[in-house]
Amino acid sequence: MSGHSKWKQIKHKKEITDKKRSQSFSKLLKAIKVAARGNPNPEFNPRLRSTIDKAKEFLVPQDNIERALEQSGEKDLEEVTIEAYGPSGSALIIEAVTDNTNRTINEIKNILKNMGAKFAEPGSVRWSFELPTSETSWTPKFKQELNEADSEKLAQLVEALEEHDDVQEIFTNS
Repeated sequence: MSGHSKWKQIKHKKEITDKKRSQSFSKLLKAIKVAARGNPNPEFNPRLRSTIDKAKEFLVPQDNIERALEQSGEKDLEEVTIEAYGPSGSALIIEAVTDNTNRTINEIKNILKNMGAKFAEPGSVRWSFELPTSETSWTPKFKQELNEADSEKLAQLVEALEEHDDVQEIFTNS
């Protein structure tokens, strides 16, 4: 009866949830570092304020947030916007924060290729989205209807991209 203890099951569930929580903390703290680059005071930086609010929503400890604010000028983090086409030509905009742009783009290209999606040249997908403002994010100008199989493929693609540490958000027009 080895491997059937209650503690073993709890341990495995906890490992999975802790890994997911750690990934989300890491992504949120990177976003805080990038948002704080211009002005580290959340009272005068609405983007930083909303990022900190989102981090608090996910229960990121205040110490971690303060540490990220202190480190905002140290690391050379860059924001990268990647465009791609998914199943049935559905448009994707992938926002990432990275310290190595070439590595991140190549890793995302590899994920796209493995999932049957295509990397698109800059500007070839943006036309189907409204430009983001300080209050809004990328919103599709029109929705694309997908059949059930393509919708499932798109969900798997988005899930695979979200597992990447540098990917912050993914926007689709379907």
